[in-house]
Amino acid sequence: MLAYTVRRLLTAVPVMGVVALVVFSLLYLTPGDPAQVLAGDTATPEQIAKIRTSLGLDEEAHLRFARWLWHVVQGDLGVSIFSGEPVTHMIGQRLQPTFSLLLLAVVISVGLGVPFGVAAAARPDSWRDRALTVFTTLGFSLPAFIAGYALAFLFATTLKWLPVQGFTPLSDGPALWLRNLILPAVTLSLVYGAIIARVTRASMLDVLSEDYIRTARAKGVAPRIILFRHALKNAAVPVITIIGIGVATLIGSAVITENVFAIPGIGRLTVDAILHRDYPVIQGVVLMLSAAYVLVNVAVDLSYTLLDPRIRY
Repeated sequence: MLAYTVRRLLTAVPVMGVVALVVFSLLYLTPGDPAQVLAGDTATPEQIAKIRTSLGLDEEAHLRFARWLWHVVQGDLGVSIFSGEPVTHMIGQRLQPTFSLLLLAVVISVGLGVPFGVAAAARPDSWRDRALTVFTTLGFSLPAFIAGYALAFLFATTLKWLPVQGFTPLSDGPALWLRNLILPAVTLSLVYGAIIARVTRASMLDVLSEDYIRTARAKGVAPRIILFRHALKNAAVPVITIIGIGVATLIGSAVITENVFAIPGIGRLTVDAILHRDYPVIQGVVLMLSAAYVLVNVAVDLSYTLLDPRIRY
């Protein structure tokens, strides 16, 4: 197990190298002259040259990439062009709202999607199976911003049960923290939970048709034990896979959801940085989110070995 873990972690190193190269190239792949765009139409040549020097655009690309990568390894993501703050500090201030939102969304999605999928697979073509179809269709069909506005209008504006915007740190109390995150987390969970439910149902149906399941039924094993002890464990690999892949969906949807509910997280920071062409912030955010996604996939791969030890070989 330890050797497999080390090998899997080592394979993530070249992946992050490619990600770093792509992130660094964002500055050069942008249409037009970045220095001219940042300086504005009324800027003098001297001002444009000063911005170009501050961005390092007057140096050889490979030299600048090597220096930038060395600073990244040391934890230095540069300085914001507009605010003058270190990018690492700006991202650190936004981590708690975003990761709190993503964590709660994952808990809700898995907590609802897996039981719904198991219940639907236990009795195909029943009312539970049809209800799951309606739920997943609704989840797939509603864009995040429409679902967010609808939930905010119903539970915040009409019923006044929950706040419509903002974020309360966990240090101010779990109740307030949870109260502010319920609506945006449910918004994110609609699509993610629908995907998990559909994959769980399909994977469970495949396992329930195996010979050893029929043998267990013939021996009189309780249906609940068959579902959760025999079938669910063997059907868990595709479910774990889709949970890991769905993190990318959550990250993308979080950008929209944070703007809908005015949550001061990474999503709003990314939108502001793109609107202002703040390249160091854009590069830092993309690199950080990419690293998080790579680590999630490594964790998913390692979890396979707990479910099926044959995978490590």
